[in-house]
Amino acid sequence: MTSLDPSAAAARCLVVLPTYQERDNIRAMISAVLDASPRVDTVVVDDGSPDGTADLVSAMRVHDPRISLISRPGKLGLGTAYLAGFAFGLDAGYGAIATMDADGSHDAAVLPAMLAELDAGRADLVIGSRYAKGGTVENFSAARKLNSAVANAMARLLLGLRVRDCTSGFRLYSAALLRRMRLDALKSTGYSMVPELLYEASAAGARIVEVPIAFRNRAKGVSKVTVGEILSWMRTVAALRR
Repeated sequence: MTSLDPSAAAARCLVVLPTYQERDNIRAMISAVLDASPRVDTVVVDDGSPDGTADLVSAMRVHDPRISLISRPGKLGLGTAYLAGFAFGLDAGYGAIATMDADGSHDAAVLPAMLAELDAGRADLVIGSRYAKGGTVENFSAARKLNSAVANAMARLLLGLRVRDCTSGFRLYSAALLRRMRLDALKSTGYSMVPELLYEASAAGARIVEVPIAFRNRAKGVSKVTVGEILSWMRTVAALRR
């Protein structure tokens, strides 16, 4: 890995895209991310996808130096993928690091508006929010809407978070905030890392701003959030409260 020129590093953003079995989606997602802003690069953190996701990304890298790949030997979890991406970005000198879903649910066109909040000094953490004024959710079943509402209410109540969308994985962190956070103390490995990161960011004194997004449920592939992940999420939130 080559570090960025220090004079340009602070202005650049790295988007972390965790993947498992996302070959059908990853090409379009990477293109959308890179088209969003010339300031943006991306790193795909692939967990040994048997569908060849990493092979496709590796082929794309040959033609675009803004694409990086961390290929891991097995399914190590969303949470550890985030941490791997953060470490990569911080080591390379990026001034901001974002996380997004690789399935196309998050609209990369919102990235410039999120970066503007960091640039203006109004935020250390910007959340792409489905539930901020102007945010929308498309193609969600009634059950998923209920699950999301309950999860957000639980996180706000138990963790004391004044955030409308506590479960959004579309986030933009300043590098300075990530360095203040106790990343080495985080315990989650899977989806439960989402509330744990938010809790730790709040504990580190983050100024948090929400930018509305239109969330579109994936059109291809299957969701990786299992019942076990949901139960782990609930246990994590309860443990953080204590």
